[in-house]
Amino acid sequence: MVPLSPFPAAGSPLDLIGFPMDLGADRRGVDMGPSALRIACLHDRLQRLGYAVTDHGDLAIPIRERLLVESPCLKYLSAIVNAAETLAHMVRTSLGDGRFPLCLGGDHTIALGSLAGIGAYCRDAGRTPGVIWIDAHADMNTDLTTPSGNIHGMALAASLGFGHQRLTHLLGFAPKIKPEHCVLIGVRRLDPGERERINDLGLTVATMTDIDRRGLAAIIDEALATLRTKVDYLHVSFDLDSIDPAVAGGVGTPVAGGLSYREAHLLMETIAECDCVDSLDLAEVNPILDTANRSAELAVELIASLMGKRIL
Repeated sequence: MVPLSPFPAAGSPLDLIGFPMDLGADRRGVDMGPSALRIACLHDRLQRLGYAVTDHGDLAIPIRERLLVESPCLKYLSAIVNAAETLAHMVRTSLGDGRFPLCLGGDHTIALGSLAGIGAYCRDAGRTPGVIWIDAHADMNTDLTTPSGNIHGMALAASLGFGHQRLTHLLGFAPKIKPEHCVLIGVRRLDPGERERINDLGLTVATMTDIDRRGLAAIIDEALATLRTKVDYLHVSFDLDSIDPAVAGGVGTPVAGGLSYREAHLLMETIAECDCVDSLDLAEVNPILDTANRSAELAVELIASLMGKRIL
């Protein structure tokens, strides 16, 4: 069994990094996600859990009205690559300084930057990264399979080394993570090209059908047990649209039939109990589509569950 790193203890230093990106998708509003999470008292909640929090503010992201669409299959490619590289350097620095990077989105192109930074740090440190990808979507398209040209649907594929070179080779290397070190949970909408790539790679995917049949507890326990034998670094990339829109309606790309409130908390609580999480993305909070910031408040609750909040 590979000894995963210990979970951050009380008083551990934690970096908040805002990634207010909405260029990866057509629907507007997710650029306000980091602000919505802060308004929902994320900083205070983390401090009450004992973390020494430094908020680095938000990266500067250009608005799309000032940009040209360079390719209909790779919308806003240059702006997304530039922002992702900046985030990657920040994540790499945070980890190198012994801190926990918590990246706030923004659309799921956030993972391009976070996984690049994680991959670079792990290469330097001689560690093997793994990721639990919690999302209604697999984000496994490339510029050759995308039906929309939206890069947020390519983030995981690019991190695994598939797609346009400017996406796959952020920080000059690929892949950032290996397919056998990746587990997808909550998937319920796939494009044909994604389905084919997932099957070709043999990715471990727990769809909502799997969760209905087997139960979430068994699935996450099995995923953690498997990852423990393969990796010694664990990243969680959580897209809020993994939750049913009846519970979390303020998301970028809602899909009916997602995780329930309690399933989402069970998932985060179970991952927390493994004492092995090294970094986190929280993506796709869209306050424009929300009511009274409830989805951001739920997201903060889920972050707290992952970061050690206990009922007893």
